[in-house]
Amino acid sequence: MLIDGPRPTTLVGVKRLARQLKKTNGIKHSDALDLAAKSADCANFRHAQRTLPTNGFARSKPYVLLTIYWSDEKQGYRCGRKTLRIELSMPILELCPKSALKYVRGFGNLRMVAEDHFVCDDIAHTQEYARDRLCTAERSLRFMEHTGLRPNRDRRKYPGVLDKDKLPNIDHSTDWVDPASGQFVLMDEPYGNVPDDSRRAAWADRNGWRLEKASWPGMYRPYDCDLYVGIDIRSGYDLDALMAKINSMPEPVVSENWTGESAPSWETFLSPMAKTKQDERRARCKGMIYPSPSKATVPYNYNPGCSRRRPVGELGIDGHVQVGRVIKALISSQYATDGVYTRLSSLRSDLEDWLSLEIGRGQLEGAEFFEVYYTRTEEDQALQRTLTSSGEIVEALRGLAGTLKTAYPDCASLRQQLRRIEMSASIIEKAR
Repeated sequence: MLIDGPRPTTLVGVKRLARQLKKTNGIKHSDALDLAAKSADCANFRHAQRTLPTNGFARSKPYVLLTIYWSDEKQGYRCGRKTLRIELSMPILELCPKSALKYVRGFGNLRMVAEDHFVCDDIAHTQEYARDRLCTAERSLRFMEHTGLRPNRDRRKYPGVLDKDKLPNIDHSTDWVDPASGQFVLMDEPYGNVPDDSRRAAWADRNGWRLEKASWPGMYRPYDCDLYVGIDIRSGYDLDALMAKINSMPEPVVSENWTGESAPSWETFLSPMAKTKQDERRARCKGMIYPSPSKATVPYNYNPGCSRRRPVGELGIDGHVQVGRVIKALISSQYATDGVYTRLSSLRSDLEDWLSLEIGRGQLEGAEFFEVYYTRTEEDQALQRTLTSSGEIVEALRGLAGTLKTAYPDCASLRQQLRRIEMSASIIEKAR
């Protein structure tokens, strides 16, 4: 049944259109509501109720929807969904860049599936845990909204004193930066009555820091933990102004005061900005998807939610031994800078996983298996002695890439390893 004219964009508009359809087509009111909802790009009227704004004014206010699915084994595998709508003062990606959100407490496993929607790909073990996770994320957003602070992603800004002279009783700490000044700010959230105030005051005096306890209950576990703010006072940063912002924040949202939506099923939730079939696929929680093999890759296992994949094919035990020998020699060479070491360490970790999934039962057990990629042997040391220049190291890296290309088909899993090898070679070449 085709619907001519403007399509509704609000719940009020859907209801208005439904009345017209009921009258002109002589259908049930419930059927008319579903039909009108479909004209607004919703699956049915129930979907429209939970996703469309009530009226046109609601569209002008930024918001974000956070969703976690849960399954409770102790309650006979009851399952459901929790979705929390959070009104914001600005769009979420203006509040915090997407690349930095994964460093925000509560957002670690939340994936952006639409401009207004984040989904957790891990299934929560209880609905209470799901509520608590969403409330934690909400508190983190409010904290950034009121303070203007952002997660610190630059290790160079991390004060060395926090490594050399650890703050006594530090717990559940997070690192922040003021983007306007570049000032590093420490948020420490130990359990109440645990910190030794005299030891912490002595630490602050010794290192030129200032620690202040906030009246706002914090992000981690409000009312169980306290929030302390710390800065290096030699920077001249106005900590009093920051404390005033934090202390003036409204009471934090906690799971006991849940105001979000609860659904007793795993039906995929679609946000108002999810319009296309691709949007619908993206909105599915990966934890509910059973992995399947493809022409080029297979999952690590067939448990729901398994997202790790490896190429089909095998390098063979001898092939892994040779590749492991090259990687160990390269990592131990004088040319293995931090960037090279990090990439080659990730490479051998993944290749060891591939080896474990390629070999049969009883092959390479215990120390024999660990030796392939980690234990240095006389053969490894002999190979390392032959690699005496950066050019020879680069040549060995390119040979390593060629070996992997021969053993495995082209796929995303292989390309990730090849990028690590090529980046390592590039770093060494630029350092000549």
